[in-house]
Amino acid sequence: MPLVAALGLVTVGANAGEAGPKNPEAATAPKPDQSIYDKIWSYGRLYHNDDAIIQDISLSGRAQFEYFNVNSHQGDEDDWETRRLRGGFKVKFLNKWLLHVEANFNADDPNPFYTKLTDALLQYTASDALVFTVGKQSVKFGLDGGTSSKELITIDRSNLANNLWFTEEYAPGVSLGGKMGAWQYFLGWFTSDGNPEFGDMAAGTFLLASAGYDFASQLHADKALLRFDYVHQTPDSGNFATRPFENIGSVNFSYEKSKFGLGLDTMGGTGYGSQGDCWGFSVMPSYYLAKGVQAVFRYTYLGGDDNAVRLARYENRVVPGKGDQYNEFYAGLNWYLHGHKLKFQTGVQYATMDDSKKDGGEYDGWSVVSGIRISW
Repeated sequence: MPLVAALGLVTVGANAGEAGPKNPEAATAPKPDQSIYDKIWSYGRLYHNDDAIIQDISLSGRAQFEYFNVNSHQGDEDDWETRRLRGGFKVKFLNKWLLHVEANFNADDPNPFYTKLTDALLQYTASDALVFTVGKQSVKFGLDGGTSSKELITIDRSNLANNLWFTEEYAPGVSLGGKMGAWQYFLGWFTSDGNPEFGDMAAGTFLLASAGYDFASQLHADKALLRFDYVHQTPDSGNFATRPFENIGSVNFSYEKSKFGLGLDTMGGTGYGSQGDCWGFSVMPSYYLAKGVQAVFRYTYLGGDDNAVRLARYENRVVPGKGDQYNEFYAGLNWYLHGHKLKFQTGVQYATMDDSKKDGGEYDGWSVVSGIRISW
C-alpha cells in the first residue's frame, strides 16, 4: 500500500514537473509544437517574469521506484522499493540568486513521512567562473558520486562509489565553483555529522577540492572531461554522514561522442578507526542502439586491507559482512521517454567478493534491478 500511495504522489508531481530546457522561454503556457512530455513538465514552472525582482519559481524533485532480485550462493532476496522520493522548489531572484529547498520522504514506511532535507541552499552566481553556495548541498566527487541520481545511466551507482563516496550525498557547508573555458573547479568545506537538517557541527569536517579540464575540442567530441577530486576529512566518532576515510582521491574521465560514451574512474581512500584502506577502479562504456534506447556496460574492481570492502546496496542485504576483493560485471538497458526526466532502466549484474578472514563477507551471485526514474 505505501508503494501505491507513492505512485499517486508521483503522478501529481509529474504533472507539475520542472520546465524542460535549462533556459526556458518567458511564457509559462505550453507551446503548440511541444511534445506531450514538454507540455506536462512545463506546468512545474509556477511563475516567470524576467523584469521582476523574482524571475522564476519552479517545483523540483524526483521519484524513483524499482524492483530488485538477488540470487546468490549465500541467499536470495527480492522486493519492491521506493528508491528516492523528494520534492521542493527553486526560486530565482535578482538575476543572480537562487534559493533551492528540497526534502526527502519515505513512501514505503511513512512513519515519519518526512525524513530529512536534501538541498537547502542559497546560491549566488557572479559569473560562470564564480558561483558561491551556502547551506545544505550536494557533495560531488568521483565519476558516479559526481553525477546526480537523476542523470545516472546505470540503475544505481557503482560499488566503487558505494564504498568511497559519501552516499549521504547532501551536507551543510560553503563552496565556490565555476568554469573558465575548458577548465572547471570546485572548493568546499562541509560538516560530517548526521543531523537530518543543517548539522550542529558536533562532529568532524571535510574539505573537497576538484579541478577538471574538458578536452572535447582537441578530441572532436561532445565531452571529454578529465577531473581530479580530493577529500580530506577530520577523523571523528561523530562522522555519521560520511564514510570513515581520512583521505580520498579520484581521477575520473567522462567521454561522449555521438552515440558512444565512456566513463573511467580510479579511486582510493585511507581509512581510520576500524576502516581499512580501500582502492579500486570502474570502466563504463555505453552506446545508443536506437533513439532513446541505450545499452550500458560496467566493470568494477575493489580491493582493501583488513576486509575493508562492503558489498553493493542489495547484495549487502544478503551478506552484510565485508571482504577484501570485489568484482562486478554489469549490463543495462535504458529507455528514455523524456530524457533523464522520464526513463525506464534495467540492470543485470554478476558480482563476487573474496573474504580472506572468513568472517561473513564472501559472496557470489546475480542481481537484477529494474525501475522507473522521474524528475522535475
